[in-house]
Amino acid sequence: MKVSSRTRRWMRLQNRVFLLLFIAVIVLLAWLSTRYSFQADWTADSRNTLSAASTELLRRLQGEVRITAYVTEDKLLRKRIAELVARYQRYYPALVLNFVNPDLEPQEVRERGITMNGELFIEYGGFSGKVRDLTERGLSNALQRVARGGERRIAFLGGHGERDFQGNATYDLGNWAAQLRNRGYALYGLNLLETPQIPPDTALLVIASPRSALLAGEADLLRRYVEAGGNLLWLHDPAGEEAGLFGLAPLAQALGIRFQQGIVVDPNVSQVGELLFGSSDPRIALVARYDQHAVTADFTLNTLFPIAGGIVAGKEGKWDSVALLKTLSNTWLETDEVVGSVTFDEGKDISGPITLGMALTRPRGEDHGQAGAQRVIVVADGDFLSNAFLGASGNLQLSLNMLNWLSSDDELIAVPARTAPDTVLTLSSTAVAVIGFGFLVILPLGLLGCGLFIWYRRRRR
Repeated sequence: MKVSSRTRRWMRLQNRVFLLLFIAVIVLLAWLSTRYSFQADWTADSRNTLSAASTELLRRLQGEVRITAYVTEDKLLRKRIAELVARYQRYYPALVLNFVNPDLEPQEVRERGITMNGELFIEYGGFSGKVRDLTERGLSNALQRVARGGERRIAFLGGHGERDFQGNATYDLGNWAAQLRNRGYALYGLNLLETPQIPPDTALLVIASPRSALLAGEADLLRRYVEAGGNLLWLHDPAGEEAGLFGLAPLAQALGIRFQQGIVVDPNVSQVGELLFGSSDPRIALVARYDQHAVTADFTLNTLFPIAGGIVAGKEGKWDSVALLKTLSNTWLETDEVVGSVTFDEGKDISGPITLGMALTRPRGEDHGQAGAQRVIVVADGDFLSNAFLGASGNLQLSLNMLNWLSSDDELIAVPARTAPDTVLTLSSTAVAVIGFGFLVILPLGLLGCGLFIWYRRRRR
């Protein structure tokens, strides 16, 4: 084809028009990107997307949420925090993140009680909270605490030889209390002789295995607290005074439950306990299966209960009861002293499975001035939360699930743990050979062939 000067001018004009249109399209796309956005999470388990529980929590928020991250000049940690908060900002743009170097603001760090690098301080609606667990679960729990009006207050009954929530002895609850504080719960001791009332802002009352009898007036205060709709966690050791339950028999009657006489004997632990748990004491009861309940939803860990008893719910009552914790079928309640080798005595001992823990609920109703359901958990063992056994298998996680449910935070129990199964590409040797041969041989030969073909056609013109 003969190329004239006119043809050249047309080609130059077409090229310039194309360039102008191309630049115009780029500018238009850039402008549209500032007005509209689209994001997609293509990871295998949607680990970069918030769970349904977290998005529902964000939908209930109103107003600005300020998050201050106290981080040194650690780029990796700052990036991790920014990526976590960005997931929330996609659903709630009114969430503002600021970074502060704690080394440069020591006074502010002391005033806010910041104790670790990477800790977050959340402010919303006049309330504040802190986050150390840099996960969706940790941040969502903290947002919920400030959204509902601050920390949940948990009272521990004292003055009767209860397990000390500030103690370091093996039978005390100091480690468990530390876990609760790290998750934003406010804990305080309650001696009814010093303070003859239970504060109305108490979200949960814990009775942790008293060893001396309560006065009649104290027991009546506890009974009235439950009747008024208060939530309760009651830990009862079977080695205690069975007849009077240390003065708490009226409370058991109000809950419609009865503690069985005896101590659980679990031959499963006596057979393999030395190898798996470091103890072959048959008085350590194993719980491996759980009924359907919010506390144990998707919970598959084994839990251990040393020197536990049994609980029976009344046939008639105002409470809806669920057997939360049950031993295996080959266990039993030993009514005699457990010494040496023990065997099941037909007609004397009580055959398993034995109910160790029970969850009770009932509507609060208009009379109590509160919405929702009243929640109570009774466990015939206090050792499973002690410093000695809290770290055994799934005891800690079970206890946290219980607290979440009792404090009405159970909607966040099922926040899934996000794993990354799609970060490693596993190929067979055949696939590796095909890909390698294709990129190293076939693709270069194909490109070479195309080039020769184009050269040959142009040469023939």
